[in-house]
Amino acid sequence: MTDELEDSARADAARGGTRLVRWWFAPAPAERLAALRIAIGGFAVVWLAARLPELLAVARLPASELAPVGVVRVLGRPLPVAAVAAIALATIIASLGLTAGVRYRITAPVAAVGVLWTLSYRSSWGMVFHTDNLLVLHVIALALVPAADAWTLGRPEARGAGGAGYGWAIKLFAALGCATYLLAGIAKLRLAGLGWIDGEQLRNQIAIDNLRKALLGGGVSPLARPLLAHPGALLGFAVATCLLELGAPLALLGGRLARGWAWAVWGFHVGVALAMNVWFPYPLAGVAFLPFVRAERVVGWPLRAWRERAEIQDKSDTVPS
Repeated sequence: MTDELEDSARADAARGGTRLVRWWFAPAPAERLAALRIAIGGFAVVWLAARLPELLAVARLPASELAPVGVVRVLGRPLPVAAVAAIALATIIASLGLTAGVRYRITAPVAAVGVLWTLSYRSSWGMVFHTDNLLVLHVIALALVPAADAWTLGRPEARGAGGAGYGWAIKLFAALGCATYLLAGIAKLRLAGLGWIDGEQLRNQIAIDNLRKALLGGGVSPLARPLLAHPGALLGFAVATCLLELGAPLALLGGRLARGWAWAVWGFHVGVALAMNVWFPYPLAGVAFLPFVRAERVVGWPLRAWRERAEIQDKSDTVPS
């Protein structure tokens, strides 16, 4: 009897493992992964270019201001400003190549290392920008997946996806996104316990953050005063925040559940911006949530429109006058 139970348990485990493998390696079009490459890489280029003046400004600060984080801990002293600028510019160029799918086997790893280093170096001068974490993880993931098999400038990469297809790569991006929100929810409970849910912790956070901005001459958020005057509303926001963050893994099931979660979390970030004037550009731009939708439809419409215009122009050029 015991042997039969053990055999049955092993069979159930094998079937469960097979279902998990089939789910993880479910097929997906190459264009969907290429759309993620274009959107994530394009955002990285714009974000690095926008942060470049700030990066160069902090690189000129006294050496005593450097507090290395992450990979920057290998440094014993700050880099010369010229070296910081050279690394940042090389990263932007590599990120452009990644976005276009040009020399992907070279540009993607260089961009991944460059983005990790550049944004970590910026976070080593007084403030750690957790808002950059998911972007960095997604760029690193781009260097590990066959994202240049479609929609590239020039010839696509020759390696192909092999038998694994492209679905696993897209799920990797989704899993990274879910993991960051899940960890944020766990951190809230570890720091404040279940007391976070009653809204008092959130109320204090909004009050302190906006008071600091007011004292330092920053802009006070438009919803700060109404929310602080009616703290009862914060109870719902606090509960919704915990549910969205702790329930993030459910979005990996895909379909309407994933799309609904993505829209809800995007709305959460809009609320954070209005209540605390804290901006998470990567999620607010919607790029962070593309792995949960059919990204080729979102990213591909400008390409389709350009092709249609080009075809119309070609036809008009061939019509005899």
